[in-house]
Amino acid sequence: MGQSRGIVAILLVSLVALLLPSIDAGRAAPARKVAKVRLKPSPALAKCETPKFRIVVDVGHTPDSYGALSARNDPEFGFNFRLARLITTKLKSEGFAATRLLVTDGKARPSLFKRVGSANEAHADLFLSVHHDSVPDKLLETWEFDGANSYFSDRFSGHSLFVSERNPHFTTSLKLARLIGRRLKEQGLHYASQYTLPVMGRYRRQLLDKDVGVYRYDGLVVLSRTRSAAVLLEAGSIINRDEEMEMNSAERQELIAGAVAAAVGEFCERR
Repeated sequence: MGQSRGIVAILLVSLVALLLPSIDAGRAAPARKVAKVRLKPSPALAKCETPKFRIVVDVGHTPDSYGALSARNDPEFGFNFRLARLITTKLKSEGFAATRLLVTDGKARPSLFKRVGSANEAHADLFLSVHHDSVPDKLLETWEFDGANSYFSDRFSGHSLFVSERNPHFTTSLKLARLIGRRLKEQGLHYASQYTLPVMGRYRRQLLDKDVGVYRYDGLVVLSRTRSAAVLLEAGSIINRDEEMEMNSAERQELIAGAVAAAVGEFCERR
């Protein structure tokens, strides 16, 4: 009997010795809990404060390099200046107190870099360049106005909007251009559709929005080199004899300026 108890005791000791490593191992390496990764929500865009929102309204061309001539021999620069000044006034009346009218001088190409430099130095939040349209020379016809020979083309009319994919804020530029185009459309104005046609030659552009007339123009200096969202507006065709008269009217200028101001206001609210 004593011998049997001794054998049982030895067996129990051996069994405990065998189990201990497993018990220790289980304690040393408990099952790992999977850490839950909490994704931080994307930061919301800063709300636009209209008094501090810096807008540069650029008058296209210069007195020395005046752009296109209208069907009645008036320089494009004058059309650009009048409309850009009115847009600036409208924006300020809507609370955009930091809006600045930009007028440059000198020859065409150097003036482009002056514009870009001015906008970038001002840390603009938005750059809008105002122009009026013409057509390639091969599409022009001749007529006489006030005893002087002049050129016209009544084939095309309407406004157009341009953005550059090289701009660091291309997506934002496109959004703004669409908003402006939509507001102009709501006023019953149509966009110029000729830029997709082969007849436009080197002026042919890719249409990004067929509903409101936004085109891609990557190589344009004032669009590609500004460090803010940038849009170029061709407000209408001054080589079209009827549309030239409309573009000269206070009613049309008010209509366009009001549409642009409303679009910028909506753009600002969405930031």
